[in-house]
Amino acid sequence: MSIILITFEAVFVLLGIGILGFWVIGRRRVPGTTLAFLASLAIDIALPFLVLANLIRDFSPENFPDWWRMPLWWIGFVVVSLTLSLATSYMAKRGNRSEFAISLFYQNGLFFPLIILNGIFGLGNPYLTPLFVFIAFHPSVIFSTYTFFFAKKPQTPKLNWRRVVNPVLVTTLIGIIIGLVAIRNYVPDFILGILTMVGGMATPLFMLILGGNVYNDFMYKEEGKSRLDFWEVLKFVITKNLIFPLVFIGLMVWLRPDTTIAFIIVLQAAVPPITAIPIFAERCGGNRVIASQFIVGSFIFSVISIPAMIYLFTMFFSIPLR
Repeated sequence: MSIILITFEAVFVLLGIGILGFWVIGRRRVPGTTLAFLASLAIDIALPFLVLANLIRDFSPENFPDWWRMPLWWIGFVVVSLTLSLATSYMAKRGNRSEFAISLFYQNGLFFPLIILNGIFGLGNPYLTPLFVFIAFHPSVIFSTYTFFFAKKPQTPKLNWRRVVNPVLVTTLIGIIIGLVAIRNYVPDFILGILTMVGGMATPLFMLILGGNVYNDFMYKEEGKSRLDFWEVLKFVITKNLIFPLVFIGLMVWLRPDTTIAFIIVLQAAVPPITAIPIFAERCGGNRVIASQFIVGSFIFSVISIPAMIYLFTMFFSIPLR
């Protein structure tokens, strides 16, 4: 049962930062308009620095000879996830299907797994490099495809193919190249220190933004009634937090890949959506409020569901604890 407690603690760390963001915005200590600036800082600067710092420090073909297989497994994961997302989106109300599907498809593939892996296995564990390589193209898919989920919305912006070559993809490729050509020792320590310190802001920034959006969306009243759509959130939580990981656990038991690959894939399926989805929904003329509610509902329930799914995974695969 120790793995359940360790995972619970790791997930609760994230939720605690989100609660702090809720309190900061609620107490008016930070203007709500500041959230847009923080989102840009997190997505365009902190996140790319975080990925680059970890790849420079840990990636090398000697330590990870099968690194090239991870993107192939990622493609399979994307295909199955997209199929499930589109198929189950019909469970939602017609007006919420775009937000339902996009929230299912775009998982929080970096921050949650990063903290959970460090919480379970400790810092510098062997799962981090496979994680970064696995999701190398994940941000590019997000930035280049999110508009398709809102294609019928009148405010949907045109697809900007330049976002395919986004800062996260660029820094991921740079980190992999540095590892492949073995020039890590030529990177000055102060550069790595800057990347590490700035990258360390990414996770708390995203969680603070989420907490602020929760306050702005959940505490907003319209005609004296709360805008919380409980049944829509419940359907989403059941689908994202239970059905998705159970499907992928079944697939991993059937396919029997390497334990590292199987664990990363199941973890990707079990984590909540990315926190940037409400921003995407707002840009495309979608319902930012219901998108935020989907994310928050999934985040809260993940305190229970992620430990439970990892424990279920250990019934079929043996993973070493720290």
